Amino acid sequence: MLRIVLFTFLLLTASFSTATFADSNSKPTLSAVTQFTAEMRAHEGFFTFYHDQPQGKIYLLVPKQNQQFIFQTSLPWGLGSNDIGLDRGQLGTTRLASFYIEGDKVLLMQHNTQFRANSDNQAERQSINEAFADSVIAGFNVVAQDANHVLIDYTPFLLSDTHGVVQRLRDTKQGSYKLSSDKSVIYPARSKAFADNTELEAKITFSGEGTGQYVRSVAADPNHVTMHLHHSFIRLPDSQYQPRQFHPQSGYWSEAHKDYAAPLGSPTTVQYIPRHRVSKDEPIIYYLDPGVPEPVRSALLEGGRWWAEAFAAIDLPNGFQVRELPADADPMDVRYNVIQWVHRATRGWSYGSSIIDPRTGEIIKGHVTLGSLRVRQDMLIAQGLLAPFATNNIEQQEQIKEKIEAMALARIRQLSAHEIGHTLGIAHNFAASADDRASVMDYPHPLISIDTKTGGLTLADAYTEGVGVWDMQVIAYGYGNADLATVLEQNRRLGLGFISDRDARAAGGAHPDAHLWDNGSDAVTELERVIAVRETALKQFGLGNIADGRPISELQNLLVPMYLLHRYQAEAAVKMIAGLHYDYAVKGEGDIDIRPVNASQQLRAMQVLSKTLSAETLALPEHIIGLLAPASYGEGYDRERFNGLTGLVSDPDTMAASSARFVLNLMLNTQRLERLQQQHSRDNAIPDIAKLLKHIAEAAITPAHDADASTLEQRLAYEALDAVVKVYSDEKVSASVKAPLFSFLQSQLSSWKNTPSSSHRDYAMYALEQFFAGKPWPLKSAPELPPGSPI
Repeated sequence: MLRIVLFTFLLLTASFSTATFADSNSKPTLSAVTQFTAEMRAHEGFFTFYHDQPQGKIYLLVPKQNQQFIFQTSLPWGLGSNDIGLDRGQLGTTRLASFYIEGDKVLLMQHNTQFRANSDNQAERQSINEAFADSVIAGFNVVAQDANHVLIDYTPFLLSDTHGVVQRLRDTKQGSYKLSSDKSVIYPARSKAFADNTELEAKITFSGEGTGQYVRSVAADPNHVTMHLHHSFIRLPDSQYQPRQFHPQSGYWSEAHKDYAAPLGSPTTVQYIPRHRVSKDEPIIYYLDPGVPEPVRSALLEGGRWWAEAFAAIDLPNGFQVRELPADADPMDVRYNVIQWVHRATRGWSYGSSIIDPRTGEIIKGHVTLGSLRVRQDMLIAQGLLAPFATNNIEQQEQIKEKIEAMALARIRQLSAHEIGHTLGIAHNFAASADDRASVMDYPHPLISIDTKTGGLTLADAYTEGVGVWDMQVIAYGYGNADLATVLEQNRRLGLGFISDRDARAAGGAHPDAHLWDNGSDAVTELERVIAVRETALKQFGLGNIADGRPISELQNLLVPMYLLHRYQAEAAVKMIAGLHYDYAVKGEGDIDIRPVNASQQLRAMQVLSKTLSAETLALPEHIIGLLAPASYGEGYDRERFNGLTGLVSDPDTMAASSARFVLNLMLNTQRLERLQQQHSRDNAIPDIAKLLKHIAEAAITPAHDADASTLEQRLAYEALDAVVKVYSDEKVSASVKAPLFSFLQSQLSSWKNTPSSSHRDYAMYALEQFFAGKPWPLKSAPELPPGSPI
């Protein structure tokens, strides 16, 4: 009987509500919403919402006036795999949005901010709005309304895949998943409403056949992956913020849109720099994740506070602060700029992201994500360099351990400043290392030196302290009152360069100063120095690198960064070959200086890089080979170790072949070869492709002509031949580049014919004859190196 009465009551209530907004002449009263939500908990704020606890639902109160706001999605609880990239605290898309109400339907609209008419003419603005599509990202039915609001059931959308998790799992080949509604619920503990923002959260499960190795390595059950998804409704900032002009040499990212109201003859692209609003009364405050352990916590706080110096220099002594996040604060709450400490199964990137007002470029929230394993990677590198257990003196061991920890914490301070810099709107400056480490916005490699007194290695100056002169200049423009032209002129006077991601990251990059993980004003000189440091590190490498009681096989992990110590500096030095000096020049502002790297520098780069292809450099010392035990029982697969062809046993020849192939691919990059040939045709002093191939052959192929050549020398020769053939076979390579490659391979066949008879000479000839006959090339490339970036 009770069920019948309840059902009748609900039916009458639903009928009443429907009649209320179906009749256009009716006058809805507050009682409709009040009655519907009477038993629910109200959360009043920017968007008031009601929690129906028995039904596990969220109802959102939407104003009838067309009010725009920022709609932000995010991922408070992640998956824990760097390779998949669904990290704790990850921000999703930032949208300029509004609710559109018609009859009993409500649409959540994403407005198109890419194309605008910055005009006072309403008709002109409307013409642009009508020309480029907006997007409806969700639709709702009205369940009740009053004079000023409608009430919608927000639950289905809150329980949907707004972060694109299914697509990400599919794109990374982890399996085919679907959102599992019966395994998903709202999460009231993190759903709150405040005056200027409303935060809603749900616990979402994605079910399917988890076949990928990454998801299987991190999920409790790879067939059912549960994460949290978060929605933020954010009040738009007031109109007092003044956008600041982007300049390609300003050091900031660009927030761009098209303005179709621009005067004829003026560019339609409008670019602002992203930046926070700051004043003496409203400082920028960042809050550190309370889950960070000591001593990392103190290092992150200290590194983040480096920026205070730059703000003090623009007369904002309290303009930037870093504090610990209050215990009752939610890191996803847009009122807090946060530094989150994120755990993953493997080391991975850290990020500096922001919620940015798409209209103006104003940063509303900075959100830093720091990978927790980065600090352990630095400690691993330092342990490989300093061999703390080479002495039995406990006091000396402790002193070395302190140096290892000091190096790792110095890097953490720098990393904290770097990622916060991104959330201040600042871009990478990968030319800063060439200017005496002028910016924390570069990627720094630890500066390792040979102690002239002991002959050992020192990390005394591994990383710099404090923000650099470039960083001070960038803050002066973005947050101070300094005139852009004045700042740019000061940069030129100080000799500061600025080159960012696109120019520095590409394997075929051309700028001789723009590199990741490098040091020094001259990349080739530094490579020579690093080769010597690497030799010292390998000479002292041994049991002294691991503690008593640890499996000997752990030496393999420590060996990788020691053996590949030259890896990143080789990437830097190779840009001297077919390199080009340039900057982001603007007409009328300073001199235009676009010119090839001079011939002598290019030739020297070829010579020094060729050393990294030789058996003399790449041969693993015998004392190390004798310590490379297979993985101990209980150890699983570890991708941080070298891959080989000898099963469970370490493969020194393949280590060398993989290292050589890495450098060969850089030297023989097709874009680099095309530039080199063109530069040579305009200036005969610049070495051509034939000269480059000659250096490669002398280092990696010619030693194998000897009948007594070692298996390592043979492998390196095959690797070099294979690299040249693979480049020649690239369909995109021009005939101008193919010609010297073809000639080189012909000369190699002749050279091998004139060497002493041996099985491996015969096989090299067979491979080349197969190539010239147009038959399948029989050689295979060496395995790829273990993961590199980030360090």
